[in-house]
Amino acid sequence: MPDDLTALILDRAGADRPVCLYVYDLDVLAAHVQRVVAALPDRCRMFYAMKANSAAPLLRAMAPLVDGFEVASGGEMIKARTADPGTPMVFGGPAKSPPDIDLGLRHRVRRFHVESVLELHRISAAAVRLGRVAEALLRVNLAGPFPSATLAMAGQPTQFGIDEQLLPEAVAAARSLPGLRLAGFHLHSLSNNLSAEAHLDLLELYRRTVARWEREFGLACEVLNAGGGIGIDYADLDNRFDWETFTRGLTRLVDGFPAHCREIDFECGRYLVAGCGCYAVEVLDIKRNHGVNYVVVRGGTHHFRLPVSWQHSHPFTVIPVESWSPACPRPELRGEPVTVVGELCTPKDVLARDIVLDRVRAGDVLAFSHAGAYAWEISHHDFLSHHHPEHIFLNRPPPSASRRRHRLCIRSSY
Repeated sequence: MPDDLTALILDRAGADRPVCLYVYDLDVLAAHVQRVVAALPDRCRMFYAMKANSAAPLLRAMAPLVDGFEVASGGEMIKARTADPGTPMVFGGPAKSPPDIDLGLRHRVRRFHVESVLELHRISAAAVRLGRVAEALLRVNLAGPFPSATLAMAGQPTQFGIDEQLLPEAVAAARSLPGLRLAGFHLHSLSNNLSAEAHLDLLELYRRTVARWEREFGLACEVLNAGGGIGIDYADLDNRFDWETFTRGLTRLVDGFPAHCREIDFECGRYLVAGCGCYAVEVLDIKRNHGVNYVVVRGGTHHFRLPVSWQHSHPFTVIPVESWSPACPRPELRGEPVTVVGELCTPKDVLARDIVLDRVRAGDVLAFSHAGAYAWEISHHDFLSHHHPEHIFLNRPPPSASRRRHRLCIRSSY
């Protein structure tokens, strides 16, 4: 935990309201994304999957670092355009409504990632009505097999993409409809993959598959979108995806793509932004119930649904807070396993389970790291109508400016 982040949290401890906040370090974000993008070989592009975190300050920080945003709704388009009017967008998702298709055309999204033959017809009709031609990639649910990962997006029945067996019909429609130009394919098949070698194998499978389709359908794939799917191991943060090994192998692999394949796109979300976020909550009580130690915090899964969604104990550190009212007992545990639970009226409100701590007391603060992706975004914020957490976006001034850290606070709950 960086000292300045700890100091910020401690500044808020002991106030009238218990600590409950998200902190996003935009400097950490920028440094990480710059390293990721700089290592990509020629012809490769990185789009940010906005669904991971669409907070406006984060989008403004990301816009100059990536090749564009991947959006999955009209609302995300509006957020993207508000953050940076010129940022390119690609539009994916399995349920594009006619109004969102129209909005995408009006906002001149660069490409539509098309999920069905019906969607092809809808996009074409809207494009013709607006006097446009929409560039389309066909999202295909490949037969596989694929490397193991936390989530499979293809190779089995899912709502995503066009069944590979139905691809001839989709290609024929895409090539004949007047409002479309078929530019290539979208093949996002895995989510939260942790192996660089397995991801290279996946890209090689994509290369061979697209080459076969080019021969079969007599077309040239100008753009291949390989999706995202690069993961974070929340159970062992030292088990990192080896981006350097991946991009070295990717450089060799890209050389095997034909010259007419001008672009190989990635659309990462979690891998880009998870590490910049922290969710900090104050311990309200410690209690023992039927042999289990519970640490009860101000907050929970209505703010931070990621752990219960993925069924893991999320990593955290204890920030000791020394101030405490002498009028009240201060429960404490040392060297015992604890289960961290929130303030909701449900036994499913669990952030971490059976974690042995050196010491934890009521009034201390728990700081959950790697909370920058699929955290606040996917949570049921208003269940029980508790106050929302404070959201703080941090960035350091340039060396010539004041040494005082700049703080931008938005969406304050108070």
